[in-house]
Amino acid sequence: MKNSDSALVVGAGIVGLAIARALAVRGHRVTVLERYDRAVGASVRNFGMIWPIGVTNGAAYERALRSRAIWQEVIDGARLWHDPCGSLHVAYAQDEFEVLAQYADANRALRPCALLGRDQALAKSPALVADGLRGALFNRDELLVDPREALAALPGYLHERYGVEFHWRTPVTAVESGRAHSGTRRFEADRVFVCSGPEFEQLFPQLYAAAPLTRCKLQMLRLAPPDDGLRLGAALCGGLSLVHYAGFQQAADVAPLRARYQAQYGELIELGIHVMAAQNGRGEITVGDSHVYAHTHDPFDEQAINARVLDYLGGFLRLREPRPLQTWHGIYPKLTDGSSEFVAEPLPGVTIVNAVGGGGLGMTLSFGLAEEIVDGRYAAVRRAA
Repeated sequence: MKNSDSALVVGAGIVGLAIARALAVRGHRVTVLERYDRAVGASVRNFGMIWPIGVTNGAAYERALRSRAIWQEVIDGARLWHDPCGSLHVAYAQDEFEVLAQYADANRALRPCALLGRDQALAKSPALVADGLRGALFNRDELLVDPREALAALPGYLHERYGVEFHWRTPVTAVESGRAHSGTRRFEADRVFVCSGPEFEQLFPQLYAAAPLTRCKLQMLRLAPPDDGLRLGAALCGGLSLVHYAGFQQAADVAPLRARYQAQYGELIELGIHVMAAQNGRGEITVGDSHVYAHTHDPFDEQAINARVLDYLGGFLRLREPRPLQTWHGIYPKLTDGSSEFVAEPLPGVTIVNAVGGGGLGMTLSFGLAEEIVDGRYAAVRRAA
């Protein structure tokens, strides 16, 4: 794209905002069309974790680090609450500690991580359950924001800093080369970027049906601030996260651990539960989550899933009386073929950006991916037949 080009971005979630920023920074005239009054989808229904430890080494990790750097720029410009607290993966069994040790050894020269003994882990996070703790892996890359605050503030920041225009309550009903329609309203631009999550099915139903996509439903909770003012010290992850994230599978032999978990926690594995906790500036603790995959999900949350999450959480986080303030579920697109994201050009000048990180890593990867796409450095675009 030439600097004088104009662009429409469909969707004001994190992917759409990342594309809008990448375009605007490079001098393009950008208009964002969002169907709601504000972002209310998967982009605000998450931990607020910028999570490089969750991705594999190489290109994905470099993209995550670039995204983190852009997040810091945006945080400073928009004056957002944030906590560069890093992550702490805890071990209460020897096989968990061995996987953490393997990861630390394999990444010694690649990532800012360190294997901690029991006392070091407790010093990093006094909130941990001390009984039975073997140790932990601390990684410094991870950064927390409050996704509700960040997604609410970013449009104003992009408008004031770069002149990005936003049209709220503007559902896009059709997209063609060079234009987008919202009912009888028509918006024109040189390029159109569709960043509306699974809702792009309504615009390109045949493409969606043929794509290796499904939908993931996850359940999460937000707990009241602990009465004693307890701070977590880092984003905390229980052992089940070791078999969830690809980064650990790349750098450590997790197969024996997975087999043990399957025997001990088969019901949790079936529900896709791995338990993490992140604390915001108000002291509230976001906890989750479960993962269930299907094209259609019922709208009802299962209290039994939340109870299982809290039960597992109690094994490593010392809370006297967890008090849920909010519970919710999120739904995001998930790739089924192992791809890292879905980027397609169904029409000349129209680009769909979806399922970032394969699904579920939009906060971590979107800013870096957006720059690659806008600069023409992204090589895996799926072209129309």
